[in-house]
Amino acid sequence: MGNQSGALGDMEIVHPYVERRPEVHGGRPVIKGSRFPVSSIVLNHRRGLSVDEILREFPQLTPAEMHDALSYYYDHQSEIETEIASLTDLTAAMRDHPPTLQPGHGRR
Repeated sequence: MGNQSGALGDMEIVHPYVERRPEVHGGRPVIKGSRFPVSSIVLNHRRGLSVDEILREFPQLTPAEMHDALSYYYDHQSEIETEIASLTDLTAAMRDHPPTLQPGHGRR
């Protein structure tokens, strides 16, 4: 996890509910012990959902995990923004995962 500069100096910020595991989502930050990405929480929060609404949608999460994920985002904003941009890049997704069915093929 990165260091936070500024008022806290070079002290590393600890996020007890967020972890990275190379075998889970390619090492992207997730809620500890799960496969639930921090970026998913951030995207839902951006859509205007409150923490309580997100918790209703994902009852496996706790309020502490949710708040720590948002805190992690604010401490690692550029990294999570880059991740979100790559996840929502439709052109890249179509290039990397082209459709298997093509219009007009197989019809008679």
